[in-house]
Amino acid sequence: MGRENATTGNGQPPPANALTALWQRVVVEPMRQIDADSRRFLASPAARTVDWKTAIVLTTAAVSLTLQYYLADTQGFGTIARVLAQIGFPAASETLFDAIRDPVSGPANKLTCWAAGAIVTYTALPLLAISCVFRERVRDYGVKVKGAFTGFWIYGLMLVVMAPLIFLASQSSSFQQTYPFYDVHAGEPLGPRFWRWEMLYALQFFALEFFFRGFLLHGTRHRFGCYSIFVMMVPYCMIHFGKPMPEALAAIVAGIVLGFMSLKTRSIWLGAAIHVTVAWSMDFASLWRKGILG
Repeated sequence: MGRENATTGNGQPPPANALTALWQRVVVEPMRQIDADSRRFLASPAARTVDWKTAIVLTTAAVSLTLQYYLADTQGFGTIARVLAQIGFPAASETLFDAIRDPVSGPANKLTCWAAGAIVTYTALPLLAISCVFRERVRDYGVKVKGAFTGFWIYGLMLVVMAPLIFLASQSSSFQQTYPFYDVHAGEPLGPRFWRWEMLYALQFFALEFFFRGFLLHGTRHRFGCYSIFVMMVPYCMIHFGKPMPEALAAIVAGIVLGFMSLKTRSIWLGAAIHVTVAWSMDFASLWRKGILG
């Protein structure tokens, strides 16, 4: 065989096999394109001055996560109630206190407040930064629908991989003590409060995906290129601290894969859908282990 057949038309050696070719097409080439976009920015005059956009994105993310940590939990509700009383809204303060102290609906109300707080802190400041400070389109931060189904099979593969892992993890006592967040006891029907919680829980994941795989990722890709995935992945892993360690470790992998897919497709929607699917699967696997689903 002639030597000329050992290379492709561009002088590069041909892929060793179909798997290598698939890896090049699905992962390597998109990463190169993302980095090419970043290199164009870094070579432009705009990169020679202070990159205020990157600074604002990262600072906004830090403030949002701090507000969520200190306000969107049980202690935070008390803080909010006291602030409401101090600024002249005693009725609202008392209503909030009554809602979270109620022996029957209190647990569900606390979770509702947590989810609502998460949705607000994940979206409010980022949306203000995009619309009022950067004066850019929100759709350019992963919210566009067009192209969302690109690489659909990769998301399907993720579900295939996650399903047996969730099944195995659901056997552990720590998993069953953690999920679902809404405490359901054996023999208790899954009433309206539970289903309302599960829907609000899902909305919280859409807000989470917008924050991490939308605002934080797309807001820094011009500066960091594909490395914006890893900038985003660190705080994403950290919000899982306090959960079972395997889940926190899995968040590292999920953050990288979902971040890559968001950069590749410029859309968060399927990432959010798979996140909700996994979260619901974890809840119902735990309920099944506890004998609540039969």
